[in-house]
Amino acid sequence: MGQRNLLNYLIITLKGIAMGAADVVPGVSGGTIAFISGIYEELISSINSINFSIVKIWKKEGFKAVWRAINGNFLAALFAGIAISIFSLAKIISWLLINQPILLWSFFFGLVLASIIFVAKAIEKWRLSTILSFIIGTLIAVYITTLPVSENSSSLPYLFLSGALAVCAMILPGISGAFILVLLGSYKTILDAVHERDFLIIATVASGAIIGLLSFARLLKWMFLKYKNTTLALLSGFILGSLNKIWPWKKVLEYKDFGDKTIPVKEINVLPSTYEGDPQILYAVLLALLGFSLIFILENLAKKSEK
Repeated sequence: MGQRNLLNYLIITLKGIAMGAADVVPGVSGGTIAFISGIYEELISSINSINFSIVKIWKKEGFKAVWRAINGNFLAALFAGIAISIFSLAKIISWLLINQPILLWSFFFGLVLASIIFVAKAIEKWRLSTILSFIIGTLIAVYITTLPVSENSSSLPYLFLSGALAVCAMILPGISGAFILVLLGSYKTILDAVHERDFLIIATVASGAIIGLLSFARLLKWMFLKYKNTTLALLSGFILGSLNKIWPWKKVLEYKDFGDKTIPVKEINVLPSTYEGDPQILYAVLLALLGFSLIFILENLAKKSEK
């Protein structure tokens, strides 16, 4: 990795903004955006570098050495972008989800569809193991998107586990962390805890998330080192399977209220011709094409910033 300048870090922040925007949408993963914008492996490696060895580095060489060891500039730029996005774009995206769901889902559908091609290009050799991993990843993601929603649970050990599983999903391409919380029945409890400043629940979920993130990053880094093609195939399968969740035309069978948010928890995909209401086909296709094109624009930006 070459020396980065201010423009490089600005581009990383913009990628963080895109990741945050994706995480706000239940069904789209910020991990997908990290993958298609060319920073996924660096993100996993940087998170993985946060371990007990940094305490020794701190004692011997000080904070600057620790910051370099954990790739601090990269993580700070990326997480600043995610935070900016969540606090500034969350309301806009939530509004679009309620008022223009077809157009929003169409954009993400095109973006995620193109990302499958992007990931497939990174697989150097397609063997039987790679094909099987791709199929397994696809089936797992499809299965997760069709699971029934659990009843709300507020026990602390369960919330700790929920935090760990949700954060793992957030860094996995194709699987949404927010959607996992809805499935586990923890979404409302966590949302209420944030609104009511219940620091015990917030700390429990945050602890689970930190431990889950650090543990899972270690596993992912090992998989990339030992079985890169198989891992890429598995992740691209996750992305393909997630298309089932983000198909733009749906019939909602059941809603649930989560505080000030109403989220569809049971729905089926329908064809535009059988959609109840205006299918907005022209705008949907144009936005899907925009999302599809954006992947290759991001790829070219990543190549230029590397140069």
